[in-house]
Amino acid sequence: MQTFFERVYEAVCRIPCGKVATYGQIARLCGAPRSSRAVGYALHVNPQPGVIPCHRVVNREGRLAPAFAFGGAGVQKELLSREGVAVCEREGLYFVDLHKYGFCFE
Repeated sequence: MQTFFERVYEAVCRIPCGKVATYGQIARLCGAPRSSRAVGYALHVNPQPGVIPCHRVVNREGRLAPAFAFGGAGVQKELLSREGVAVCEREGLYFVDLHKYGFCFE
């Protein structure tokens, strides 16, 4: 049986290039709908940063992680921009349009 973290990493790997998902979506997909923070922690300790695309996970408002584990929000913004995801800045924070770039797991 998979651990919660393994389920998180598997779900995140399903997010295609050019799309994003929220921490809540990942938590629900892993069978723990109230575990968004645990998803964030799992991504923070991602054992394979170049393989598991944790940069494709944003909060429920589409906001990028201000303390992205692998170099800060600027790095997350750059990684998403390289994949064609438009990132806008508002009041010093970065956001993605979830209507346009959100991935629907189904």
